[in-house]
Amino acid sequence: MDRKHLVDRSRREFARLFALGGSAALFTSSPAAWRNARQVRPAGPSADERYWAEGRAGFVMPDGFACLNAANLCPSPARVLEAYFESTRSVDRDPSPQNRQKTRSGREATRRALATYLRVTPEEIVITRNTSESNNFVSSGLDLEPGDEVLIFSDNHPSNHAAWRQKAERFGFTIRTVDQVNPHPGADYYLEAFTRQMTARTRVVAFTHVTASVGDLLPARELCAMARDHGALSLVDGAQSFGVLDVDLAAIQPDFYTGSAHTWPCGPKECGILFINRRVHDRIKPTIVSLYPGEVGISRTMEAFGQRDEPAIEGFGDALALQTTIGRQAIERRAKLLAQALSQGLTRIDGVRVWTHADSARSAAVVSFQPASLDVRKLHQALYEIDHITCAARPGSDRGGLRFSPHFYNLETDIQRAVDAVRKYVSRGL
Repeated sequence: MDRKHLVDRSRREFARLFALGGSAALFTSSPAAWRNARQVRPAGPSADERYWAEGRAGFVMPDGFACLNAANLCPSPARVLEAYFESTRSVDRDPSPQNRQKTRSGREATRRALATYLRVTPEEIVITRNTSESNNFVSSGLDLEPGDEVLIFSDNHPSNHAAWRQKAERFGFTIRTVDQVNPHPGADYYLEAFTRQMTARTRVVAFTHVTASVGDLLPARELCAMARDHGALSLVDGAQSFGVLDVDLAAIQPDFYTGSAHTWPCGPKECGILFINRRVHDRIKPTIVSLYPGEVGISRTMEAFGQRDEPAIEGFGDALALQTTIGRQAIERRAKLLAQALSQGLTRIDGVRVWTHADSARSAAVVSFQPASLDVRKLHQALYEIDHITCAARPGSDRGGLRFSPHFYNLETDIQRAVDAVRKYVSRGL
């Protein structure tokens, strides 16, 4: 049977799987059935594969579908979908100001949950749409002028990289850059590299906590302290650490920290976070001025965005509650363990080059690799259509290839299937 017929048959089978266990099941299941997924218990130090399989059952993804793309978009658990659905239905049944006040109260409950989750105070939390928006609120909200310098990391996400460059052209400040090195040269190297680039004119140091490219983990606490010692502000892009690492902002002490709900926290789309340390509340101005601000602290001025999807924000809080119940450290251990298994398995395949450092002290839960001489786009599509594995393609000259990013809802069988599939295609071609 040729590849076209295999792909056609695979597409039909994949559609059948989703019809049985995916989006169709979501809309035919009753809320009572969804609530069965609420029986979540803490992972504990002895959590075995059976425990994580129980957690996987709380998602609406069909059996046989391996989602290894947490760095881009995570599925939400059924309990989060339920919370979002129920709150949305309440608003649409009764869109009165009196009824909508419940969702505004829910937004404040999520703010408190975020503060507890990150070990800070509700007065320091702004609920945004995503990491990109949060990063841009910082780069647009600070008073920077000609003669000022902003120090960035070359492997920042575009929202924390290209945005700074564009605004430098507009406002006249200067960009200095610390280049990434592959493989990860260690925390001391980056601390020294950033320190060397600091000058008396440096006003902001903006870097990514964990890179989206290959999962390099930067020494956030030390870099924030270094910036502080030089009189500069620190912005930590937490898109790839928030929701997977046990982030403690009280220890890291950034001036700004950003993240999204739709990736590792497994929350609704278009929800994000901007942490603004209370010591710099007077240093930043709002980019958007409208109605319906938050009720405490910096949210009163920085979160007046007009009408919001507050049911989604409530669902964000429910996603945080789920992770808190499972255990933050347990989730970090699980994700890193699966990533290490992926890295080790891929390294054993002849011709495959793994870009991500094998040391868990230098990486998180992102594994990027070059699949020998295979066409990256074709491999990406074959994994999805034939093997029911979703990941991210990274074509291009900068450590190109594929990116796997496992999370706590993945099982060891997902990891083995992914490694076996890559080995199969490298061996026989596409």
